[in-house]
Amino acid sequence: MPIYYDGTKLLSLNDLNGNKPEIYMCTTNRTGGKTVWWNSFVFRKYITKNEKFCLFYRFNNELNSVAEKFFKDINGLFFPEYMVKAERRDYGSYMELYCYNIREGEEAVGRSCGYAISLNNADAVKRNSHMFSDVQRCVFDEFQSESNKYCTDEIEKFISVHISIARGQGNQARYVPVYMISNPVSLINPYYTAMGISTRLKADTKFLRGDGWVLEQGYVESAARAQESSAFNRAFATHEYMNYASQAVYLNDSSAFIEKPKGNSRYIGTIKYKGREYGLREFADLGIIYCDDRPDTKFKYKLAVTTDDHDINYVMLKKNEVFVWNMRFFFQKGSFRFKDLMCKDAILKMISF
Repeated sequence: MPIYYDGTKLLSLNDLNGNKPEIYMCTTNRTGGKTVWWNSFVFRKYITKNEKFCLFYRFNNELNSVAEKFFKDINGLFFPEYMVKAERRDYGSYMELYCYNIREGEEAVGRSCGYAISLNNADAVKRNSHMFSDVQRCVFDEFQSESNKYCTDEIEKFISVHISIARGQGNQARYVPVYMISNPVSLINPYYTAMGISTRLKADTKFLRGDGWVLEQGYVESAARAQESSAFNRAFATHEYMNYASQAVYLNDSSAFIEKPKGNSRYIGTIKYKGREYGLREFADLGIIYCDDRPDTKFKYKLAVTTDDHDINYVMLKKNEVFVWNMRFFFQKGSFRFKDLMCKDAILKMISF
């Protein structure tokens, strides 16, 4: 019998400081059941305690058919006596969800059970913040984008949206947890880099704690077996996407790759991070970029990763976006090598979104 994801353990964890977290992150291989579990969890909280929820999406066009996206799977599995419909609010800038008990027949009255918003429309959420003061918890599915398509300044918008929702009811800041769900796409996704997860997460990590957040890196074996036994999937068994779908391998990343390449190289630049200088060398024959702590101090091309590292001999990353984009491309293709973890940390910070 298939075993599906269960978020009970994640919900029981405290953060790094022993406090109750407000951000819960969950990643597993595809078809593991995590979306069904979390959607069922928040809907059941509404049914039993009348506590509303809010669904986060990235762009406004994702709000189309939001009731079906949220409720179709869990409807038949757990809540056959209910129906959910969505209505546009504020000219479509957000949606309000209504729950109907079909046992009431034609006289069933829709009761507001939650909302759906888009991060890219953070200004509209702020403008209507008074409408969300009854939200008790939020769900953000697919917080990692398979195509690396994120909102401009997504982290700022994510923070703004939560601040807008978590105000009200006589409080300047209410406790409103966000359950963030995703397949393992990239170690340098905006959320991991903003919270310092990228450099801490290892292949064998199951649970990770930070200040205000906890993360679960799960693996559902029955889902992996089902994926691998599919005739369709077997046709693409050697494609890298199948490792991502069935084995919870990060789609856009490779392993640690802490090793020194052999062969001829040319120096391409120096970066400075946390007061330390690092050298970048290209091994063209191997298609590899190597980072170590032996910079060529006479080389003119120097980048400061943070404003604290900026001085008269360095230029900021913003002025060299093409170079950073190229380095990000090499990393995502598994073409970076590092002398040690400190070198890897510097590169991860440099190429963060």
